[in-house]
Amino acid sequence: MGEVKIYPIVYPAISSAGLYLFITDAGIDYEVRFGRKQNNILHATVVFGVSNDEYDGEEYVETNKGELYSVMATVVAVVKIFLKEHPNLKCLEFTGVSRKNVSDKKSGTRIKLYYRYLPQIFDNTWIIKAEDNTIVMNKKLFS
Repeated sequence: MGEVKIYPIVYPAISSAGLYLFITDAGIDYEVRFGRKQNNILHATVVFGVSNDEYDGEEYVETNKGELYSVMATVVAVVKIFLKEHPNLKCLEFTGVSRKNVSDKKSGTRIKLYYRYLPQIFDNTWIIKAEDNTIVMNKKLFS
């Protein structure tokens, strides 16, 4: 099968902005956003999805362009970059689908997909725990 392609990543002008972009070979625009929790700046959420106008702003849309593996490889690369640029981050979370009109099945499928890629990002210094529609990674505290 060969190596999975990682699309060229457009970095934010300042790393604290937390918005990374990439375009697939099929011309689909993706964004990967990192949001900080208001009550804990060392806790961030990862949201990524399609940003093309033709998909009506539905970031969780399934494009079915045969690019899933490359999209996920690129998201993995972006998360690694973010973690390297923010070494003090203690908690990161992925949410399946946050919209109310999306089925639990679709959300569960997305969570399973994310879970499959987490070992490529997080080593044994992180604790990975699934909580409903969210996967939370916490940095282990060493004494």
